Amino acid sequence: MTEQKEPARLVVGISGASGVIYGVRLLELLKKLPVETHLVMSRSAELTLAYETDLKVSAVQALADAVYPVGDLGAALSSGSFRTMGMVVAPCSVRSLGEIAAGTGSSLLTRAADVTLKERRRLVLLVRETPLHLGHLRAMLALTEMGAIIAPPVPAFYARPQSLEEMVDHTLGRVLDLFGLDSGTVRRWGEKGGGRKRVLPPKEV
Repeated sequence: MTEQKEPARLVVGISGASGVIYGVRLLELLKKLPVETHLVMSRSAELTLAYETDLKVSAVQALADAVYPVGDLGAALSSGSFRTMGMVVAPCSVRSLGEIAAGTGSSLLTRAADVTLKERRRLVLLVRETPLHLGHLRAMLALTEMGAIIAPPVPAFYARPQSLEEMVDHTLGRVLDLFGLDSGTVRRWGEKGGGRKRVLPPKEV
């Protein structure tokens, strides 16, 4: 009897930091990939969505395969026995950053991130804050030591983006690279259309 393979699952957390488009667009990109998406949004994220876009919460939720209330600490995402590839928090507020670093897990978003760390799965945090004080930096250091990846959404200007959408897509493409997923949105350095060509040394004769 052959073992049935479970679908690849990725948890997407959207916190209340500015830059909610990163989480929304991440879900859109994942729709095109063979990945099952599990979404949890903070209440602050729902407010930020209204401030920064014309989208309704229901429209964002419709992009995911499964959606969980942020207060449901008994949800599947709270257990390490629920297998996933890992989790991306996009964007990640410093409040969420601090909670994850402390391991408090007062909401399903931060609990799911804590589970990701304890199960030694990949956790990627798109931290949206500037400038940073020592407390922020210490929290980032602590999380890095725990195995998380801090990936602020910094634009890659070598890709010569022609729009805000291209800048967002490139950043998220690099995030998905961390999970071995190719979104087709990355202009890769040294490859066609991705920046300076690699110059090879002449062959010896």
